[in-house]
Amino acid sequence: MAHHALTRLPSPVRRRAKRKASDLTRDKLIEAAGHVFAERGYRAATIRDICKRAGANVAAINYTFGDKMGLYTEVLRHSVRAAQSAAMKAALDSSLSPEDTIRGVIRARLMTLCQPARPDWHIRLVLHEFSHPTPAMARVVDEGMRPIYERIRKAVGEIIGLPPDHETTLLSVNSIVGQVLFYLFSRPVLERLQPELKLTPNQLDRVADHIADFSLAYLKKVGQGKHHG
Repeated sequence: MAHHALTRLPSPVRRRAKRKASDLTRDKLIEAAGHVFAERGYRAATIRDICKRAGANVAAINYTFGDKMGLYTEVLRHSVRAAQSAAMKAALDSSLSPEDTIRGVIRARLMTLCQPARPDWHIRLVLHEFSHPTPAMARVVDEGMRPIYERIRKAVGEIIGLPPDHETTLLSVNSIVGQVLFYLFSRPVLERLQPELKLTPNQLDRVADHIADFSLAYLKKVGQGKHHG
């Protein structure tokens, strides 16, 4: 009797194998869904096409993610998390000066263009979401983007001597973010306008310095004007 009871208990090896198989299926679904969502957007993508590409069945998606929106949300979160490099985490260190924080965030975000492990579908997926927002946007913004945005707001506010929620602070932050996004999302256009701009690590390093120098010069001028005023 005891022998039969013991054999019915899952062994650690069996549990690990089951978890490994489940993780593998999950990873395959996220990768396949990423490509399909990036190509067609959330609304045009179908669960059938995603499952066919992943070599999985619909039950796997329902079991793992709940439904199509659950899968899409996780894929979008996965894409945003992939951009959170060690350099970005270092740039958000609270011990850094406001200037170093801004420089670090700009450089870390631009350098994601050079990450060989980050597939092209990550950027295309985010572009789709920006142009055709879904309910997943709120969760992804709160989890992956808001902490960085808030940190930049604080840094900018400290430099210009204004609260983080002041209009001038917010406009300044948006201008900095806009310069970075231009390089992230306009790469196909830039390749035609400036063929010599290959966006290599060295070039992106110079671009990061330019955006930082350009932005900090304005912020310091505003801060000095406020101080003298």
